[in-house]
Amino acid sequence: MQIENIEEVDSPSLVLYEEIMEKNLMEMISMVEGDTERLIPHVKTNKMPRVIRVMVSMGITNFKASTIGEAEMAAMEKAKHVLIAHQLVGPKIDRFITLIRHYPSCTFSSIIDNIGSLNQMNEKAIENRINVEFYIDLNTGMNRSGIEIGKELHSLIEESKKCKNLILKGLHAYDGHIHDQSFEERNNKIETGFEKVEIVFEELKHQFPEIKLISGGTPAFTSHLLKKNRICSPGTCVFWDWGYADMLPEQNFSSAVLLVTRVISKPTEGIVTIDLGHKAVASENPIHKRVKFINLKDYELLSQSEEHGVLKVKNWQEINIGDVFYGIPFHICPTVNLHDEVSVIKNNLKIDTWQITARRRKINF
Repeated sequence: MQIENIEEVDSPSLVLYEEIMEKNLMEMISMVEGDTERLIPHVKTNKMPRVIRVMVSMGITNFKASTIGEAEMAAMEKAKHVLIAHQLVGPKIDRFITLIRHYPSCTFSSIIDNIGSLNQMNEKAIENRINVEFYIDLNTGMNRSGIEIGKELHSLIEESKKCKNLILKGLHAYDGHIHDQSFEERNNKIETGFEKVEIVFEELKHQFPEIKLISGGTPAFTSHLLKKNRICSPGTCVFWDWGYADMLPEQNFSSAVLLVTRVISKPTEGIVTIDLGHKAVASENPIHKRVKFINLKDYELLSQSEEHGVLKVKNWQEINIGDVFYGIPFHICPTVNLHDEVSVIKNNLKIDTWQITARRRKINF
């Protein structure tokens, strides 16, 4: 993984190994037996136009996003459909309408989990004389968003039939709270959570024959792909990270994005300081679960501040100021969001720089 022209790569920064990313994408496509219509990958991990361009070239044209900025980025790279899997409120509804108008070659949809949001979106659609597609967001146990299956869900469905400018396209169910390392245990929990979802979906198909069921993320990918009526929405597996590598041993992906950091000080024996602070790697996890260095052994990350990381090491005498360490983030998605660009590596050489455009929540609209 060492980069031959590493002197051209600043630190702390991200490096993207293009061949590994492409292998991850091919693996993702092979897992659904080449049927790319069963994939709607989440772009929140990569946030890069150039990555979307590669995915589109491989036949992946449907995407899921968390922000208006991410959705616009995908549309700019010729996505055919983008689902914003985040219930829109406030000015975001107007921005969403603007997005629909500005990119007519891309179909946009959003999620809704309550009658109030449903009626507000319908009013905006009527006001702007357009039709808006939406998915009903279901709560399958994560308790972060979505409507629970029961009377309120049926009331929401009935109310949606009165909204002439809204088009129900299907159900969206995210089960990101299930993290069992054992595939069997994880799969059992996922399928238990989807028992009622399947019933509702089959009932709805009698009224809306073309509706779709968008399911899960990367942890549940290996479960949902086994059910032909489900569309899968992995995202992290495009880049992969240390956390999912430990959690999902049955998934055959590799780390395509690493952190580059350098030693900037040796303040006392046994201690080295690197330029990898918590402004460069996601810090939502405990200190020992933020980054794993692949070219350093017998170390402990003791602390981080904004621009510094302090390591306790055994081979202190062998380490020099300026030495480069390569690290795998525990959580790649928020780590990517901390950087403006990545250095693209091919054949162990930096060949390009790609912008992380959609770390901005607003691009044009």
